[in-house]
Amino acid sequence: MTNVIASNTGLSELLKKIDPADRVALDTEADSLHSYKEKLCLIQISVPSAVTLSDAERSRGTASSALLRDGKPALPTCGGYVAAPTSLGITVRSVCDFIVDPLGNLDSEPLRHALQPKEIVLHGADYDLRMLRRGLNFTAVRIFDTVIAARLLGIREFSLAALVKRFFGVELHKHSQKADWAMRPLPPRMIKYALNDVHYLLPLAAKLEEDLDRLHRREWFRQSCERAIEVASTSRERSQDELWRISGAGALEPRTGAVLRALWQWREKEAEMADRPPFHILQNHELLKAAESFTSGRVPDYKHFSARRRETFCEVARSALQLPQSEWPVMRHRSAIRPTADIVRRAEQLRARRDKSAGQLELEPPFVASRGTLEAIATDPEQATRLLVPWQRELIGID
Repeated sequence: MTNVIASNTGLSELLKKIDPADRVALDTEADSLHSYKEKLCLIQISVPSAVTLSDAERSRGTASSALLRDGKPALPTCGGYVAAPTSLGITVRSVCDFIVDPLGNLDSEPLRHALQPKEIVLHGADYDLRMLRRGLNFTAVRIFDTVIAARLLGIREFSLAALVKRFFGVELHKHSQKADWAMRPLPPRMIKYALNDVHYLLPLAAKLEEDLDRLHRREWFRQSCERAIEVASTSRERSQDELWRISGAGALEPRTGAVLRALWQWREKEAEMADRPPFHILQNHELLKAAESFTSGRVPDYKHFSARRRETFCEVARSALQLPQSEWPVMRHRSAIRPTADIVRRAEQLRARRDKSAGQLELEPPFVASRGTLEAIATDPEQATRLLVPWQRELIGID
């Protein structure tokens, strides 16, 4: 069985490995840097291949050779680890890592059903949960977010590379971080990169779990993971009238805002036609400068524009400049209203209590509650339940 699965036959074999596991590690790769509409390109999956009741035992693991779809040798299907004890006294001796290809000719519905009852181990869950919901129609019921666990333990360096280095002494290389994951077949170096992102998650979760139990923070962890699932399940859709309001747009005059809006809409059409991310056409700061240039009577030019693209670019700007004032957008300048003295006082009190509790527990204060969150609660105390989970409210002294 190869570690790249793009057929229903291969998926059926993987499901047999997932079925007995209570906990499965996942990671995803998408093509947001290379296409107009981001799509799920890979699902990396790691499942336990061996456990032992002896915490002291170390495993070398066994490896079976694997081939990519083009017949080239790939990574071993299974790899061994330094033993990672769990709170139940069970040690993960080795794991099996696989890549499911959502772009391949397979029915992903059985995979969704197989994953549904499992606890899903992720590193920085929000993005992966959103991609899995969008690409697999999968919503996790239980997760183990290794970032949340690390931060609850007071670990300041919580990137995956830092945690793997800390717990396993292994250096992870990020050479394929900006690769085109829609490429097929995937070269061996990209396969290795993708598998490394999931390879250590199960034994890492076991180690973090043990430390959470030692510090009696397991319940805090559960609350934070449940909130992460809740947040990831909410839609982030914005109205069409908000999408073009990129950073810096609020400082523009209404007529310039009309030009910016037209140029943003033009860029979206160009990006969709080329199937490239909008920033490949023109970056946001260049879009702002172009709108200001057109309004002041100058015509900006870009060497990478084709003759057709240059012509349509100028045409939409000229059309926007001719719009009557009634069709200019209402520019939403940043409010200059200052908080009242009472709000400032409440925010300072909240911040002082947060900093004291965070210091005593050796936690990062912003992880307990960010400055913006504290200011929002100081303005409207009813926001506390929505913005903070119970353990955070308890540490800050919010009923």
